[in-house]
Amino acid sequence: MSKTVTVGKPVPAFSAQATGDQTIRSSALKGRKVVIYFYPKDNTPGCTTEGSDFRDLYREFQKADCEIFGVSKDSLKSHENFKAKLGFPFELLVDEDETLCRLFDVIKLKKMYGREFEGIERSTFLIDASGKLRQEWRKVKVAGHAEEVLAAARAL
Repeated sequence: MSKTVTVGKPVPAFSAQATGDQTIRSSALKGRKVVIYFYPKDNTPGCTTEGSDFRDLYREFQKADCEIFGVSKDSLKSHENFKAKLGFPFELLVDEDETLCRLFDVIKLKKMYGREFEGIERSTFLIDASGKLRQEWRKVKVAGHAEEVLAAARAL
C-alpha cells in the first residue's frame, strides 16, 4: 500500500507543477504553515465558492504565516484560467496523475446520476511549519469552511 498522510506525522515529500510557471516542493514550504485544499473541478459552483472564500481570507492566512494551495486533477491551462478569472492570490497545483490525491487519500468512489466513478472528495489539510500534518477536514461542506481552517491555522 502506498504511503498516505497521517495526522501528527510529517507529510511525505512531494512536488507538483503549479500555476505561475512554478513547481511547488514540500521541502521549500518548511518554516511556514500550509493549507492544501483538494476540490473536484475548476469552474464548478462549489469549487468556485470554496476558492473565493480562501481568496477573500488570504490576507488573514498570510498574517497567520500560512500559505494556501488548491489542488484538483484539472490541467495547468484550466487552472491558469480559473485562477485568473477569480483572482486567486495563491497557486493551484496540477495533479492530473493523482499523485497528490493518492498521497492525501482523497480519491473516493462517488455517485452521480446513478453512476459510480472515482473522484476527488473535497478535503483540506493543515500542515505546521515543521511539515507535520496537524489537522484534516474530509467531506468538506463549503459554507464556513475557510473560516474554520483559518481559526485552526491561527491556533497553531
